[in-house]
Amino acid sequence: MSFILDLFRLCKLKVVGLILITAIVGMFLSVPAPYLPDLFLVLIATAGIGMSAASAAVFNHIIDEQADIKMLRTENRPLPQKIVSREQAFVWGMFLGITGLAILYFFVNYITMVLTFLSLIGYAVIYTIYLKRATPQNIVIGGAAGATPPILGWTSIAGTQGIEYSFLLFLIIFVWTPPHFWFLAIDRIKDYKGVNIPMLPVTHGLAYTKLQILLYTLLLFIVALLPYLFGMSGLIYLLSAVVLGAVFIYYAVKTYKDSNQSKIAIQAFAYSVQYLTLLFIALLVDHYWLITL
Repeated sequence: MSFILDLFRLCKLKVVGLILITAIVGMFLSVPAPYLPDLFLVLIATAGIGMSAASAAVFNHIIDEQADIKMLRTENRPLPQKIVSREQAFVWGMFLGITGLAILYFFVNYITMVLTFLSLIGYAVIYTIYLKRATPQNIVIGGAAGATPPILGWTSIAGTQGIEYSFLLFLIIFVWTPPHFWFLAIDRIKDYKGVNIPMLPVTHGLAYTKLQILLYTLLLFIVALLPYLFGMSGLIYLLSAVVLGAVFIYYAVKTYKDSNQSKIAIQAFAYSVQYLTLLFIALLVDHYWLITL
């Protein structure tokens, strides 16, 4: 039982959970209210997307094993602790990826399978192997792979019909990703320096990183309004986006001004997860609430 739990620890379940929230919201938004998507299709698409995302996480653990050994944040992961071998992790990752993609191919549709596969490759290979160690813009460029779940959710239910609206959701996550990760990078700057990973605080310093966080957060505030401006959502979402965005800006400003960057940054990092979760829940509530009025 303990070994099985350690295999699941490789899947980064909290990250996968956030991915699935955004994908599921994409599924429901693809169907005009008050109608619901086929719930069996929702469940099976969620399983396929979730297993594929978990597979990418496992391969991220395998590729980053040597760096994880040297980092305080990751030294207790199953591979650095030799609880799970690289061979076992590889088999587990392949099983999850092949099964997840097969589910999408046979039970959902071809386009969702292809897009999910490209996202898996984008994160596990292009980002983890190359971008992460090649440029301080790693998380900006690589963030495209992590921003695809709403598109995957959308196509799993509606195919390409109305797919342009899902790109608004993609854009929100894409702009959210840099400040989200840079908050963490500020808190763990010594770890990244120790393993020569060129995160922005390492290459350009804390002051520059804090400025970039603030600028991206202001941009995120504007981008988060796009679903309302394009008629995709109503006043409930607009109010939620404004309030949640204002709090995000508060944390960005506080991080920018405060010299105790580690304490503030990790609080901001935690809020950024809450922000994205609540923003997408607001989209879903708004989508169905208006119909009941």
